[in-house]
Amino acid sequence: MRRPFPSLMEPWEIIMKKSPLETVKERFGADRQAAKAALVKAVRDLAGEGLWVERVNADKGLERASNRKLLHLHEVLTEVKERFGSRSGVIDAILERDQRSKDSGLRARLETWPTPRLWDYYRGAKRA
Repeated sequence: MRRPFPSLMEPWEIIMKKSPLETVKERFGADRQAAKAALVKAVRDLAGEGLWVERVNADKGLERASNRKLLHLHEVLTEVKERFGSRSGVIDAILERDQRSKDSGLRARLETWPTPRLWDYYRGAKRA
């Protein structure tokens, strides 16, 4: 039975969401720095397969990005790779869905977008 107010709940009934650091440690190893390095390596490996528009700051790189951003990027790149294979596959799916597959201007504009933006656009318009 769910109680209407969290303050009236028993301590064992409250389920908290894991922090990004806990998620990184769980998926990529127990050591904090090694887990982050493994996550960065996994994102770089995925990014090298035609899924990435290179816009990373050369001074900072992916190592300085937050765990939350890296986890989101890893999830998006993994999903896009599994469903479409590459960024061009997502772009083709968007154009086919919008019945604008011959529109070269829209294709050129979509090719400048980063993969997470393409994925969000595809998912958002798919629901509507």
